[in-house]
Amino acid sequence: MKKIMRLFTIKTKFEVFMITYALGLGAVKRGEEYMLQYPGNIGKVFFLLCTAAVFIAGAKMLEAVELDTAFGAD
Repeated sequence: MKKIMRLFTIKTKFEVFMITYALGLGAVKRGEEYMLQYPGNIGKVFFLLCTAAVFIAGAKMLEAVELDTAFGAD
C-alpha cells in the first residue's frame, strides 16, 4: 500500500513544476473556452482567473514541499 501511495505523493520541486505545467495547460485551454463563450471583457477576466488559480496552487505546492524537506513530515 505504501508503494501505491508514493505514486500520489509529491516529494520534489521538479514534480511540483511538472504538475504546475500540466495544470497551466488545462487552465489556458479552459480560459480559451471561456473567451469563446463569454466574448468581451468578462471572458478575459475568466481567463485571467483560471491562470491565477494555477499560480496560487503552484506556490502552495512549492511551499509544502519546502516545509516537508525542512521539517521532515515522515
